Amino acid sequence: MHVSILLYDGFDELDAVAPFEVFQNAGAFGADCTARLVALDDRDTVTASHGMRVGIDGILDPDADDPDLLVVPGGGWNSRAEESAWAEAEKGDIPDAIATLHESGTTVAGVCTGGMLLSRAGILDGRPAVTHGDALDDLRATDADVVSARVVDDGDVLTAGGVTSGLDLSLHVVEREFGADIANRVAREIEYERRTTPFEG
Repeated sequence: MHVSILLYDGFDELDAVAPFEVFQNAGAFGADCTARLVALDDRDTVTASHGMRVGIDGILDPDADDPDLLVVPGGGWNSRAEESAWAEAEKGDIPDAIATLHESGTTVAGVCTGGMLLSRAGILDGRPAVTHGDALDDLRATDADVVSARVVDDGDVLTAGGVTSGLDLSLHVVEREFGADIANRVAREIEYERRTTPFEG
């Protein structure tokens, strides 16, 4: 499973780094799984919402790339920060890329307010979904079916609530794709107590 985690200026660090570590650990424990950090434009680094500068593994080309899973972090949506998920939603390039990749068969996962970028892409319409608690009213104003859950699995579209829920989402994907033994081994490695059952649409 090839996982691309899409970064942009103002993304929340943990939204992206937690899934990256989970998927890379899964690969180390025998799963056919690799993760990479990507951006839509050619650059060396991206600056996250709390100031962390993160190196990029490559450019995501929605018309040429075909990751099995695209993970979209949130960040800064609720404050309407100048560099944030909100700003990227207004620009439109990331929602367009999400829509293109989903249409081509890529499974898409939104962590925290990354789910709002999925909503802007139109792929949450009529689907169960969740996002950060402070952005739920924004999600309710869309055509998504907002549910009370930490992780929502609707097959080829997944969403997760607040920042730390990216751990739950990525561990759930590892279990779904590679089995509970590897997922539980990853959880033990990162000393994370799994405590949620995803809502499955």
